[in-house]
Parts: sequence; C-alpha cells; structure tokens
Amino acid sequence: MSVLSKEYFHNEAAAFDHVESILWPNGPVCPHCGNDDRIYKLEGVYTKPSKKNPEGVERHGLKKCAACRKQFTVRMGTIFEESHIPMSKWLQAIHLMCSSKKGISSNQLHRVLEITLKSAWFLSHRIREAMRTGVFETPLGGEGKIVEADETFIGHKKGFEKKGGGAGHKMTVMSLFERGGDVRSVVLDRISKKGIGKVIADNVHHESRLMTDTASHYKRRGFAVASHEMVNHHKGEYVRDDVYTNTLEGFYSIFKRGMKGVYQHCAEKHLHRYAAEFDFRYNNRVARGVNDSERAMNALIGVSGKRLTYEGPDFV
Repeated sequence: MSVLSKEYFHNEAAAFDHVESILWPNGPVCPHCGNDDRIYKLEGVYTKPSKKNPEGVERHGLKKCAACRKQFTVRMGTIFEESHIPMSKWLQAIHLMCSSKKGISSNQLHRVLEITLKSAWFLSHRIREAMRTGVFETPLGGEGKIVEADETFIGHKKGFEKKGGGAGHKMTVMSLFERGGDVRSVVLDRISKKGIGKVIADNVHHESRLMTDTASHYKRRGFAVASHEMVNHHKGEYVRDDVYTNTLEGFYSIFKRGMKGVYQHCAEKHLHRYAAEFDFRYNNRVARGVNDSERAMNALIGVSGKRLTYEGPDFV
C-alpha cells in the first residue's frame, strides 16, 4: 500500500487529527492564553459563503478556550497559520519534500497538489523553515570523534550573474560533518580565515579531530581542536588512513545535483533554507534508521514558531 494512501493525506478532518496528535501530544493548548484545561471542540462551523463555495467551507479542527473565550486551531503559531491550503495538502507536500533525495521543485508541487505556482513556491519555503534548526546549541564532535570541514560554491551572487573566473562571484556554503552523526551547513558572505575560524570555533567541540583539505584558509590558522589533519587534493591525495573529507564530498554531490538539476535557481537571501533542507534530509537518512514517514514526522515537529509571511523582509 502506498504511503500517500493514508487517510490524513486525503481527508481534512483526519489531517487535523494527525497534526494535533503530534503538536499537542497531551491535548490541545490555547495559543492565546496557554490554557490546556477546558478546551471545547467546535463542529459544524463553516466559513462565509463565496462565489467559489456558495455554502461555505467547513472549518476543521476549530477549538474554543473556556478561559479566554477565544477560538483557535492547531495552525496558529506554525508555518500553517493563515494559509488557505488544506491541511491534507500540506501533509502531502511535507512528505514529498522529505522523501525526495534531491528535493522537489515548486513546479512539480504546483502540478501534484493542484495549487498555484506562487502558493507552491511559498509553501516549500515554509516547509524548509520547519526543517531549519536555527541556533546550534550543541557543538559537533567530542573526545575521539572526527569532524570534517569543507565548502562548496552555488550559483551566483546578486550582481554577479555573469560567469567569471574563480569562485568570488559564487555563493559559498561551508559544511561540518561529525562522522556517524549530523551535517551542519552555514552560508558565508565570502571565504576568509576569520569567517572559517569563527564557524569552526562556534560549532566544533574543542576535543575533536578536525579533517580538512589544504586550502589556504585552513593552512594558515590554528584551530582550538585536539588535532587538525589535512589531505592534499592538489597532489592527488584524498585518503590517508582515516584522514579524508570524502563524506562531505558525497553530501555535496547530492546538494549540488539538487540545486542545479531540481531547483536550478536560488536567490542569495534564500540559500540558507535550501541548505537546511538538504541538511535535514541527510541528518534523517535511512542509514540512521529513519524512513520517509519518520522523516516527514520529524519535519512536522518543527513547524511550531516558524511562521513566515510573504510580505516579510525575507521575501520582498
């Protein structure tokens, strides 16, 4: 049986029940006053009639708080807030983005979900925001653990649309990978010893073994780690015992194929969300025992407090 045949992908009431079970595991909580005691379920409530829906549309998942007397749904305070897209289609979109190794384009979502292209594009950015970790509190690595560091270049910076020599005109993504653990990507304004050093200092545990190539920004700086070992790609050296950055090279091959082959174009101000999307899928990979359904569940857990508005500073 196909995963997409599950009831919550096609039934709106079941979709709300599914989201509520994940975001409210102990029962509904009023987003207005925080009350979780007397919450009433409102049924048979419809939106105002319109030309498209003369009888109105049933409002699923509607609740009323006995403390503050205000109405709410599980959409409030999440990426779903004020969205007119049915919850069942949101769940389909989350599953499709989580199960597509190299991503799924807005055009494809537009066709599959039968929504406008503009809605599909904005919907996908909201889902990427749910996948984004935000502030990294726990450093990667630790005593005896290995962290690989590398960077790659994507597209062109604003004002540098024409191709040129070198990588100065491209957008830069630096990634760190704890072997057997997570990958963490950061968008840099430009490559510099200071910038690279700060990313490593902020995200790598000081007792880790750091593995890099011999790029100048790694050779000319001492890092606060247990050891720093390098492989010289210019001399054809890619592996020396357990010293290599091949894991990140593999991650970048997926990332770049997705960015070039699926998404094709990415504005500089949105790159951090695309990087977060690929990080999320890699950190919730099959090799770590996470299947497509569980990956979508993990993405759904991150929808709270991640609201984006189309007119906001990130999108105008």
